[in-house]
Amino acid sequence: AAKKSGRIAAEGAVCAIVEDGVGAIVEVNCETDFAAQSDKFTGFVKDVADAVVKSAPADLDALLAAPYPNSDKTVGEMIPEKVLVIGENLSIRRFLRYEGDCVAYVHGGGRIGVLVNMEVEGIEASAVTELGKDLCMQVAAMNPSFCDKADVDQATLDKEKEIQLALMDNDPKMASKPLQVKEKIVLGKMSKYYEENCLMQMEF
Repeated sequence: AAKKSGRIAAEGAVCAIVEDGVGAIVEVNCETDFAAQSDKFTGFVKDVADAVVKSAPADLDALLAAPYPNSDKTVGEMIPEKVLVIGENLSIRRFLRYEGDCVAYVHGGGRIGVLVNMEVEGIEASAVTELGKDLCMQVAAMNPSFCDKADVDQATLDKEKEIQLALMDNDPKMASKPLQVKEKIVLGKMSKYYEENCLMQMEF
């Protein structure tokens, strides 16, 4: 396990689950796509997701110290054992956990995972499960960077404006136009940016 720990783990799988009103999504990496599709690996990823649900770890270190399901070991202590069984370096890359009405979706055998957390008022959560699934599929397909355009930070907007101005400067038809005209055109293009990058502004 120690020998394998220096090897690059860039493949892997995502697991997204909802249990007892808690949603969790985890990404675990291994070295090859072959191992990522094995039952032993996918079982390990599911167990890590279960540990996230049950222990509510604040960060990766807390997750590694959390109890591993159906064992007397921690998640961190179980990794070297799983490395020996699976035969590749393993690492838990990231995770998220939400309490409340969640819908989970995994696409492409664990290549893409989505967890949508909704606040539901005046209606049974089960009544909007289909909407939640559709939203998950939208996120999986379009990969929005933000939930709503209000979430886009100023640095991202400035960078996008810079890119659009640079594109115009390199376009023979646009390069000669005055800066004020270019800036007005960029403002128009920003609404297109929101439609492509913000979930709430996307065509559904």
